[in-house]
Amino acid sequence: MSKKIENLLLFMWMVALSATMGSLYFSEIRGYEPCELCWIQRIFMYPLVIILGIAYIQKNARIAVTTATFAIIGGMISLYHYGIQKLDFLSESAPSCGRVSCTGEYINLLGFITIPFLALTAFILITITSFLILRALKEEK
Repeated sequence: MSKKIENLLLFMWMVALSATMGSLYFSEIRGYEPCELCWIQRIFMYPLVIILGIAYIQKNARIAVTTATFAIIGGMISLYHYGIQKLDFLSESAPSCGRVSCTGEYINLLGFITIPFLALTAFILITITSFLILRALKEEK
């Protein structure tokens, strides 16, 4: 495996770890209770820390298909969640999310950076990097 692929695996692991630590910071330190959509996004992000950590140690670039799958699904959920926060026509028809509203914004930096936006950014970075790894693997053959 090339050093480039190894670095891409490390990058993906760092993104997943940062996103996981960020979500834990918001819920455990700041005390923001996650809504149901936040929990679903966590279901797709948290395992990536372990999966990518093991893949990096084992130098297993073939994990990129799995990481892309997790990231695409998680990213779609993040995109929907961000949409119901920022788009009136979606927020009016948003389903009830339990104790905490999914349309609520604990943070709103610069008028557009919310927690689902941060998760979406991480999922996009992991998706793009997964495809870069898959392309690099094809080129190595």
